[in-house]
Amino acid sequence: MSQKKKTWSILVASLFCAQAFFACADPNPTTPAEDFTKSQTSPEVAKSDSTTKGTAEPSSKDSTKTKVSPEDSTKSNSAAKDSTENQKSAENAAIHTTILGDSSGQLYSGKLYLNYPADSFLTKFDLGDIVTVAIPGYDTLVMPVAINTDDVPIAWFFVSAIKESNDLQLTIHNGYLSEILGINDVKTPIDVFITMKEKGGFKFGLEMSDAQYMGTYAESYPNLSVDEFANFREVRTTGMGKNKLYRSSSPIDPCLGRNLKADSLAKEKGVATFINLADSEESARSFKGFDSSYYSTQNAIFLAMPVEFFAKSFQKKLVQGFRFMIEHDGPYLVHCTYGMDRTGFTISVLEALMGATSEDLQNDYAKTFSNYYNLVDGKQVTLNEQQVNFFKNVVTKNLQAVYHAVDIEVPDIANADWATATEKYLLEILQMTPEEVSALKNKLK
Repeated sequence: MSQKKKTWSILVASLFCAQAFFACADPNPTTPAEDFTKSQTSPEVAKSDSTTKGTAEPSSKDSTKTKVSPEDSTKSNSAAKDSTENQKSAENAAIHTTILGDSSGQLYSGKLYLNYPADSFLTKFDLGDIVTVAIPGYDTLVMPVAINTDDVPIAWFFVSAIKESNDLQLTIHNGYLSEILGINDVKTPIDVFITMKEKGGFKFGLEMSDAQYMGTYAESYPNLSVDEFANFREVRTTGMGKNKLYRSSSPIDPCLGRNLKADSLAKEKGVATFINLADSEESARSFKGFDSSYYSTQNAIFLAMPVEFFAKSFQKKLVQGFRFMIEHDGPYLVHCTYGMDRTGFTISVLEALMGATSEDLQNDYAKTFSNYYNLVDGKQVTLNEQQVNFFKNVVTKNLQAVYHAVDIEVPDIANADWATATEKYLLEILQMTPEEVSALKNKLK
């Protein structure tokens, strides 16, 4: 039987699909991995060669905001404060370097290349360490040391240290770190100071890639219900009305082997409006069996969203989906391909708006990973508590990071007021009107 390994990157199900696909959002730990996520603030994250941002708790709000991973970062506008921060960072730094650019001062890409050889870096730090990266005048980030995007969740920042590579990189899993931090060029040298935060603090996180195998056949999941196999469920977090909102893997894309089950379950629950985060209308209608599906008879919007939670293009698509919900009746079903990454983030925003607690968000998000992982010798082995906790902390850290990137602070996840922060996100960042926000809430009550 074929198996597929979906780490934090987008996979191509070549054995079971005729086309490549992105895994959906269902997105960012100290010695167990979950502790690292608790201490970080993270951004948008997860697939193939994309970027992700680690998370960490914001530091005290003095000269610059600490964005431990995207979430806790803060921007300083004071030159005097920048100077002070620079001096403090220099005193404690194990490494002092600068961001590289071409001869005209332009950045090479959305990744930040550092003028420091990876091999030299790896004499001071190891893969799996957690480091503090201070960029005076921009942010202070806390992120893990890893090799590539498959090592970290979607939306996490990380230091990419590849042996024998000339340049160290600061990057994010799915996205453009330079845009998130507001670094446009290096015509004036930009200092970077790197210090140890926690030795080996992300070792467990690196090991998590070994627990992310999934399959396409129901026979591989003998202990799951049909609903669980299809990753189909009603969202019943705090404040959410009954029979209002559902989530699932794709009811139309056959590449995961779950579409017919998800479509049948949507019909059974009377879903009237589908929010498709993964596909364009053209690609959706090209799927085998689309015309005969229940899905094709109902309202649907096709958003083809990027897996980049910080991007303006993602925000634009997100608000289109919310406005479509306002304009059409429920029950609603939100999906991407897996119903994991894009779906996970979108659902968390809706849950948060309606008053969900951090525990609500985490439990719902982690359920997807328990439904998919981990296949060993063709049969699912239930994730243990530590593994589930790793996934639980990803969603709240990602949400915290995305909000932080637009100056909406949620400093204490344990006691977070997600509803207030989310309403601000919808109004100020997505540019919804108060009337639209009220209408969306009424649709979900």
